[in-house]
Amino acid sequence: MNPAVPALGIAAVTASGCVWYVPALADLRAGADRPVSRRLAAAACLTGWATTAATALLLLLGVPARPLLALAAAGAGAGLALRVRAAVLRRREEREDAACWTALKVPAPARGGPPRPLAFARTAGAGLGLALAAAIALAWARPHGVPFALAATVPAALAACALLAATAVSARRH
Repeated sequence: MNPAVPALGIAAVTASGCVWYVPALADLRAGADRPVSRRLAAAACLTGWATTAATALLLLLGVPARPLLALAAAGAGAGLALRVRAAVLRRREEREDAACWTALKVPAPARGGPPRPLAFARTAGAGLGLALAAAIALAWARPHGVPFALAATVPAALAACALLAATAVSARRH
C-alpha cells in the first residue's frame, strides 16, 4: 500500500481531534488560572495529538516503520506519564479542597463530572484510537514477520477493553 494512504487517514483523524486539542491548548495558555493537574492533562492531550501529527507527516515523507513505531511509542509513553501524573495531582487537589471546606464547616459545592455520554465517548475514543494505532502498526509490521493472529487479536482486544472501560466509566458517573 502506498504510505500516503495511511498518512492521509492519520492526518484526517488528527484534524478531527481538534475537539480535544484546542481546549487543551486553551488550558495551557490560561497558565496559573487553571489547576496544575488540568494543565498536565492538557499537556498529555497535546503530546498525544502532536505525536499523531508527526507520525502522519513522517509517514507521508516515507520514513521507515521502525522509527515511526519508536516515535509513536515515545509519544504514547510521554502522554501516558503526563496523564497519570495529572490524575495523581487531581486527587491531591480534591483532598486539599475537601479539607478546606471541612475547615470552613460549610458543605462543599456539588462537583459534577462530565455527563455519561461524554464520559463514555472520551474513554471509548481514547481506547479505540489506541486500537487503531495498534492495528496500523501491526499491519505495517506484518510483512516483516508478525503473525496474522497477533495482528488481528491485539487491536480487537484493545477495542474490547476500551468499550468495557468506557462502560465502566460512564456507569460510575451519577
